[in-house]
Amino acid sequence: MTDANESNTRFIFITGGVMSGIGKGVVTASIGKVLQFRGFNISVVKIDPYLNVDPGTLNPIEHGECFITEDVWDFTPVPESDERCYKISEIDQDFGTYSRFLGIEMHPSHNITSGQIYLSTILRERKGKFLGKTVQLIPHVTSIIKKRLMAISESENLDVLLIECGGTVGDLESSIFLEAFRQIKLEYPHRTALVHVTLVPYSRAVGQQKSKPTQHSVKMLQSVGLQPDIIIGRSEKPLADDIKSKISLYSNIPEAAVISNPDLDVVYELPLLFEEQGLGDFLCELIDLKAKLVSYSEVTNYSEWVKMVELYKNASKTVRIAMPGKYFNISDSYISINDALEHAAAHQGYKTELKMINITEDTNIEEVLRDCDGILLTPGFGERAVEGMIKSAEYAMEKKVPFLGICFGAQLFYIAFCRKYLGLTGANSSEIVTDTPYPVVDLLESQKDVTEKGGSMRLGAHKIIIEKNTKLFNAYNQKEIKERFRHRYHIQERFITEEAKQKGMIVSSRDETGKIINSIELNRDDHWMVGTQFHPEFKSRPYAPSKLYFDFIKACIAKKAGNI
Repeated sequence: MTDANESNTRFIFITGGVMSGIGKGVVTASIGKVLQFRGFNISVVKIDPYLNVDPGTLNPIEHGECFITEDVWDFTPVPESDERCYKISEIDQDFGTYSRFLGIEMHPSHNITSGQIYLSTILRERKGKFLGKTVQLIPHVTSIIKKRLMAISESENLDVLLIECGGTVGDLESSIFLEAFRQIKLEYPHRTALVHVTLVPYSRAVGQQKSKPTQHSVKMLQSVGLQPDIIIGRSEKPLADDIKSKISLYSNIPEAAVISNPDLDVVYELPLLFEEQGLGDFLCELIDLKAKLVSYSEVTNYSEWVKMVELYKNASKTVRIAMPGKYFNISDSYISINDALEHAAAHQGYKTELKMINITEDTNIEEVLRDCDGILLTPGFGERAVEGMIKSAEYAMEKKVPFLGICFGAQLFYIAFCRKYLGLTGANSSEIVTDTPYPVVDLLESQKDVTEKGGSMRLGAHKIIIEKNTKLFNAYNQKEIKERFRHRYHIQERFITEEAKQKGMIVSSRDETGKIINSIELNRDDHWMVGTQFHPEFKSRPYAPSKLYFDFIKACIAKKAGNI
C-alpha cells in the first residue's frame, strides 16, 4: 500500500445513519467549505456501494441525476496490463453538490463504486497478481480501496480528503468500505476523523426530538470498530440542548462534537451554521491542522459567502418555470437543472417556482403550461412521455413562451418544429420510432457500431463553436466555449432546408468539425427559444450562474412583466 505519510493528507470520513436521503452530500460539501475558509486544499471522494461500474445505466427515478464531469477517465481495472479500459464521465449526483459549494472540479476517479473495486480484484486474480494467495475481502479488497484513496490524496497534494460513504451504516454492501476506513484510522490515528450524519426525528405525539435512532446507529458503527468523532443531527429544527447532551453521553463524544443541521431555506447557509457551532475549529484541532492565510476569492472567502447567502435570502419576487418531463418520481432527478435555475433567478432578485410536470397520455398540455413564465424541456431517454413533451415545445412556439430545451429536450424541440412548420408528419427520433419516415434526430456517426450501453455515449466536455448574432452568442459573448455532453443521438442538418431557415430555424453552434449541431434556436426578436445538446447546468455555481440559464430566466422575467 502507498504510504500516506509521504503526502501528510488528513482524511475525514462521512457516514450516514438511520436512513438514506438525509443530506450527507450537502453536509460533506459544507465541511469542505469550512475547511476552504481556513485556506486548505481539499477534495472529495464519494463511495457508492452498488455493483454498477458507474451510475450511467441507472434510471434517475431509482438513483437521481447522473452528473457529468469535464474529463473522461479511462478506468483500467488492472493498471499496466492489456486488460480493457472503461470510459467513465458519468458519476454520482453528489459531485454536483460538491462542485457547486466548493468551486472545484473532481476527476471521475473520485467516484469509487463496489463494481470498480470487485472488478479490479477479480481481474487482478486472473492476471496472476495474487499468485499463491487465497483472495479475500481482507486484506485484498480493502487494500485496493485504500490504494485508490491514497493515490488521490498524493497526486493532488491535498491538505484534506473528504470521503463520503453512500448508503446507511448497517447496509451489507457498504461494510467492506467501513472496514477500509477502520484500517486507515488505525494506521493514521491523528490524521483521521469520522463524521456520522444521522436523523433526529421529531415526535409530534410527545412534542420532543428523539435521540434513540441516533444511539442505535452509533452502536452499529461501533460494532464494526468505528467510533464517530463528530455527530451531525439532521432535523426539522435546531437540536435542543437536552438532545445534544443525550447524544453526547450515549455516543461517547463531547457535547461540542454534536452539531445541529436543521432545515434551511437556503442550503448554502449550512457552512455558516457549522461555523457558528464551532465545527471548523473543532475539526482542525481533531486532525491537527493550523489555518492558512486565505487569498481573496468569492469561492473561499467567508465574508463573500455570507454576502452570497444574503443574495438568495433577499430574492423576493417569483418566476414560475414549467418543467415537462418523465423522471419526477423523486426530486433529485434534475437537481443540477433546478439549482442552475435558482442561481440564475437569485442573481436577478427572483426565486424560482418550479412546476414539475410528470407527462402522461392524459396531460392537458395547454392547461398545465398556461400559468407559467417559461418552459424548460428536460433531458431523458426513451419513448415514454415523448408526445406530450413535443406538444410542450409546440405550445412554446405558438404562444411565444421563453423556452430552453436541454439535450433530449432540444431534440424534441426540433421534432416539434419539423412537424409544425415543415409539414413533416411523423417526424421523430430514430431512438423513439426506428422506422420513422423523417428521422430528424438520428444516431451520431460514432455511435452506429456501438453495442454496449455502459460508458459509450458522447461524454465529457467538448469545444463548441458559436455563431455570432445568435441568442447563444448573446449569452456567452464568446466564439468558443466548452460544455459537457451526454448523448448518442443528434439533430440531422439535412432537414434544415431553406424553408426551415425562412421559418426561423437556425443552428447557433457546432462542434470543431462542423458536422455535429450543438444547439438550435428560433430567429425571432420577440421570442427567446433555444435548444442545446449540451448541459450548461453542470457548470452553474451559486456565485456564478450559467450564462445561458441567466439569459433564459431574464427572458422569463421579461415575459412575466409583459415586456415581450
